[in-house]
Amino acid sequence: MKVIGIRFCYVSPEAARLSRFLADGLGLPQNVPEAAGEPFAGGIFPAGDSWVEIWPESPGMPTGAMLQVVVDDADAWADRARSNGLDPAGPIEQHGERIYFLEAPGGLSVSFLSRRPTAPRSALN
Repeated sequence: MKVIGIRFCYVSPEAARLSRFLADGLGLPQNVPEAAGEPFAGGIFPAGDSWVEIWPESPGMPTGAMLQVVVDDADAWADRARSNGLDPAGPIEQHGERIYFLEAPGGLSVSFLSRRPTAPRSALN
């Protein structure tokens, strides 16, 4: 069992300002650049097999943060979590990935996911 990457997803009414801070202030590369004159749609900042996602708050996307752990086999990780007394929700299949969800101490949303065997790698990689 192997961790392939980490994603951090943050949804906020301040997403546009945060995205500019990361892109313009820190100089992080951005895969979804802000279009001139358009409302901010979100930003993705890649780092190898990992990345940070910044999204504006909207219906169906409430303010919050999620740690996403990309693994080699989400089902095996779910079995491990259950054997350690956790109760992951899922799986769901979305965007070519198999995803399970947990809530960590302190209320942090955590998901772990793997690409489905027939799914192509993300356009971010």
